[in-house]
Amino acid sequence: MEFIFPSELPLTNPVIKFLLILLIILLAPLLLNKVKIPPLLGLILAGAVVGPNGLDIIERDNGIILSGTAGLLYIMFLAGLEIDLIDFKKNSKKSFIFGMYTFLIPMTLGIVAGLFLLDFGWATSILLASMFASHTLIAYPLISKMGVAKNRAVNITVGGTLITDTLALLVLAVIVGMSKGEVTLFFWVKLILSLITFALVVILILPKIARWFLKKHEDNVSQYIFILVLVFAGAVMAEAAGVEAIIGAFLVGLAINPLISHSSPLMNRIEFVGNAIFIPFFLIGVGMLVDFGSFFQSWETVFVAIVMTMVATTAKYLAALATQKTFKFTKDERRIIFGLSNAQAAATLAAVLVGFNIITGTDANGEPVRLLSEYVLNGTIVMILVTCTIASFEAQKGAAGIALADSPLDLDSNEDFAERILIPVRNQETSDELIHLSIMIKSPQKQSNLYALSIINPALEDANAEMKAQKTLNQASKTASATDHFLYELLRYDTNVEHGISSVIHENKITDLVLGLHEKTEIGDSFLGDLTEGLLSKCNTSTFIYKSSQPFDTHKRHLVFIPPNAEKELGFPFWLVKIWNIARNTGARMIFYTEEETKVCLLDILQKHPIRVDFRPFPEWDEMANLNFLLKPDDNLIMVLSRKGTASYHPRLERVPHLINTYLTKHSFILIYPNQPKATGQPVMDMIHGSLIGPIEKLDWMGRTISQLLKRK
Repeated sequence: MEFIFPSELPLTNPVIKFLLILLIILLAPLLLNKVKIPPLLGLILAGAVVGPNGLDIIERDNGIILSGTAGLLYIMFLAGLEIDLIDFKKNSKKSFIFGMYTFLIPMTLGIVAGLFLLDFGWATSILLASMFASHTLIAYPLISKMGVAKNRAVNITVGGTLITDTLALLVLAVIVGMSKGEVTLFFWVKLILSLITFALVVILILPKIARWFLKKHEDNVSQYIFILVLVFAGAVMAEAAGVEAIIGAFLVGLAINPLISHSSPLMNRIEFVGNAIFIPFFLIGVGMLVDFGSFFQSWETVFVAIVMTMVATTAKYLAALATQKTFKFTKDERRIIFGLSNAQAAATLAAVLVGFNIITGTDANGEPVRLLSEYVLNGTIVMILVTCTIASFEAQKGAAGIALADSPLDLDSNEDFAERILIPVRNQETSDELIHLSIMIKSPQKQSNLYALSIINPALEDANAEMKAQKTLNQASKTASATDHFLYELLRYDTNVEHGISSVIHENKITDLVLGLHEKTEIGDSFLGDLTEGLLSKCNTSTFIYKSSQPFDTHKRHLVFIPPNAEKELGFPFWLVKIWNIARNTGARMIFYTEEETKVCLLDILQKHPIRVDFRPFPEWDEMANLNFLLKPDDNLIMVLSRKGTASYHPRLERVPHLINTYLTKHSFILIYPNQPKATGQPVMDMIHGSLIGPIEKLDWMGRTISQLLKRK
C-alpha cells in the first residue's frame, strides 16, 4: 500500500509521478472547461498546486525541466512551422512595426518604473525593462486549436515575437557583459558574426538536409525523430550564437515550413505529440514556479510584484492598441495580439535567473548584492502567473470572435454542392500517394468525403482476392486517418472495372476522381490505358491522373500549364480551386504557363487569395516537346488538358501525354481533365452568365471569385 500511497512527499517513484502528471494533463482542462477557464491556464494552476510551492507532491526536478524545455521549444517551432509564409512575407513590415512597438513601449515604461518607482539603478532598470519587452507565445496552442492560426493578427504577432525576444535577449547579453566588463569591440564583432553564421546555417543549409532526408526516408518514426533533431540542433546553435534557444526553434520551423504541408501525416504527428505531451509538461513546469507564499514574506515583495505586473500588462496592451490603430485591425484582432504578447514566461524567466545570479558586490553585512534582487525574482513569478492568466482569457475571447466571423457557410450539408473525392486503389504501394494527393487538393474548410474503391472481378477464380482488396482499403484508411481524415471504404464486385468505377461515381455524386497512372504491360498499350480513357469518355467529373516519383511535400515548385481559353469553360473554377489548395497546403511556388487573357483572370483572383506564384507565357504547341528543359530536380508538372468539343481543346493536346511519357521519366506529374457541362446547345459562357451563376457561387470561395469576374464581362 505504501507503493500506491507513499508516506513521504514529494513523490520519488517515477511511475506514480508520471501517472499523476498524465492525470493532470487529462483532467485539468476537462474540469476547468466547465467554468470557461482556458485549458492552458488550468495546467499552470495545476502545476502551482502540486508543485514545491504548493502541496509539494511533485518536485520540479530535471525530468520536469527537460520536458518543459522541450515543450517551450515545441511552441516556438510550431509557430514557425504553421505560419503562412505568403502572409509572413506580405506582413513583414507590419511584423517589424509591431515588434518595435512591443519592444520600445515596455522598455520605456520599464526603465521609468525601475528608476522612479522601485529606486533601481540604470543597469537593473534596463534589465528589468527587457523582461517586460520579451514575451512567450503561451496562448498559441489555444489559438491554433481554435483554427485561427493563419489570421493576419496571429501572423504579425508571431513575427513581432521574433523581433522583440531577440532584442530583449541581446539587451540581456549586453547588460551581463557590462556587469563583467566584457563589452568591447571584440564582444560586438563576435556577437554579430555568430548571429549571421547561425541564421545562414539554419535558413540555407538545414532545409536542404531536411529535403534530402524526407525524400530518402519515408518511415514515419524516422521522419518525426529527424524533425526533433533539427529543432534541438537549431536551439543549440542559437545558444552558441549568443541568443536564446527559442529563437533557434522558431527559425527551424520557418526554414522547413515549405517541406511539411499542413495536411500531411508528419504535421499531424508533430502537432499531436506536442499538444499531448511536451507543451502540457512545459505549462505544468511554469505553474510549479508560482510561490503564493511570497506575497506574505514582506510588503516590498508585494509592491515589486504589483508594479512589475501592472507595467508589463499596461505596456503590452498599449503596444497591441497602437498596432490596432496603425493597421486598423478589429477589436478581436487586438485581443489576439494582446493575448499572444502579454504572457511572460520563457525569456522573462531566463533573464531574471541570470540577473539574480550576477553578484555586483556586498552590502554592509557582507551579504551579496545581486543585479536583480530576491524581491524581483519573487515578483517575476507572480507576474508570470497573472500575465499568463490574462493572456489566456484575452486570446480565447479574441480567437472565438474571429472564428465566428470567419466561419464559412456550411455547404457540405447540401447534397448538390458537397465535395466528394473518389480514389480507386489497386495496391498498397500506390494508394498512399493517391490518398495524400487527394488530401492536398481538398478544400481546407470542408470535411470532404473521401472514398477509396477496390473492385473485384467475380469471374476470376481467386480465393484471396477479397482479402487482398480489403487489406488495400484498410491501408488507405490508415493513411487518411493519420491526417485526421475519415475515408469511406468501398468494395465492389463487377466484371468490368470501368463500369464499376463509373457506377460508383454516379451513385455517390463524386465531384473529383483521383487515378494512378496506368502501368503499361503490353507494347500496344496507350499511355493512359483503356480504363482511364474509358472513364474520361463516360464520366463528367474533374479527373486527376497522378504519377509520383518522390514524396509530394518535397517538391520545390509546381509548373502548371493552362491551355488557352480554359477560363471560358464551366469546369474552370472546379479544378482551379484544387490548384490553389495545393499551393495553400504545401506553400510551394506555383509557375503558371498561360495566355494573357487567362493571366488577367488569375491576377484578379490573386489580389484576394495570394499564393506564391510566377507567370510565364504558354509555349507554342511545337515547343511542348521541350518540357524536360523547363523542369528542374524536385519540380512537379501539372498539365491541364481538355476534352473534345470544349473551348480550350486543341488537337495537339492529345500528344501531350505521349510527350510526358517520353521525356519526363524522372519527374512527378498530374494530368487534369476538367469536368464539363452536359451538351445543351447553349454556349458555355451563356450558361455561366445565366442560371448556373448561383450554383457556382455556392461551390467555394474560388467559385464566387470566378463568378464575380464573369459578371463583369
